[in-house]
Amino acid sequence: MTASNTILTDGFGRRHNYLRISLLEKCNLRCTYCMPADGIVLSPKASLMTADEIFGIAQTFAQNGVDKIRLTGGEPLLRKDFPEIVSKLAVLDVSLSVTTNGILIDRHIDVLKQFNVKKINLSLDTLVSSKFASITLRNQFEKVIDNLHLLLNNDFQVKVNVVLIKGFNDNEIVDFVKLTQFLPISVRFIEFMPFAGNEWDRSKMVSQNEILSLVETQFSLEEIQKLEDEKNFTSRNYKIKGFQGDFGIISSITNPFCDSCNRIRLTADGKIKNCLFSNSETDLLTPFRNGESIENLISESIQNKKRVRAGMSGINEINDPVLHSDNRSMIAIGG
Repeated sequence: MTASNTILTDGFGRRHNYLRISLLEKCNLRCTYCMPADGIVLSPKASLMTADEIFGIAQTFAQNGVDKIRLTGGEPLLRKDFPEIVSKLAVLDVSLSVTTNGILIDRHIDVLKQFNVKKINLSLDTLVSSKFASITLRNQFEKVIDNLHLLLNNDFQVKVNVVLIKGFNDNEIVDFVKLTQFLPISVRFIEFMPFAGNEWDRSKMVSQNEILSLVETQFSLEEIQKLEDEKNFTSRNYKIKGFQGDFGIISSITNPFCDSCNRIRLTADGKIKNCLFSNSETDLLTPFRNGESIENLISESIQNKKRVRAGMSGINEINDPVLHSDNRSMIAIGG
């Protein structure tokens, strides 16, 4: 089947060509905004997709127009069969990328290079070792920094994801921007978003306007250059004149980008989510295991996608915990 404008196009004309696949629900960090303090109930191993099932389901998406696949977790590099998964997906006509916390990059860098997985999103919420330990509950800061440089030294395209939480790391915004002076990275500031168990509070959120205001205290308006937004952007990007890298703002709460959304999510247990904020899921794994076609299920899920944030169009809906507490925790959705 050629790239389709049917099963991957929703009722608002948005064509979904970007599939994010969560490989597992486990992580070797315990970031408070991602994992509830008391952990989560993990899906039984038998209910998780195998490498062959990941490939088979992804192949169906690729046959219908998906040309970008990102592997997420949990921490995707914890999968013992990660090399097998990458080798299988590499035969599809898609661009492969990975979101990781960076701790295991050195173990897998040869696999990433072998299968041309050159785009890496690395999660790093602070440049202070003690604060890293505070939010992740692990002492792995130096390891992550070393692996960031390892990626850059091997010519990977690196985006550094920074989830901003007021009172924790908002005072590091300028420091992260200054990091782009000497490193060819794209720092992406992400608004704190509500998910099950992460104790989201609007007062902890750092908005797009606040981020730019802080940057403007250190750099003149002439130095801050607005870059052209990508076709299906999530990040509104900027660059400091003369710096090697750039920075962007992912403002899912205060300035959403739903009009151009092209993303679909597949959880580690084979459920399709048509929106990060949606608590509605469609099981693809069970019918796939039964030898049934999953195209109609994909089409139905895409057609049921709401125009904005799973129907939470305004800040009042976002503030209502009933509307987002029934969702999975972030670690069980996939970053």
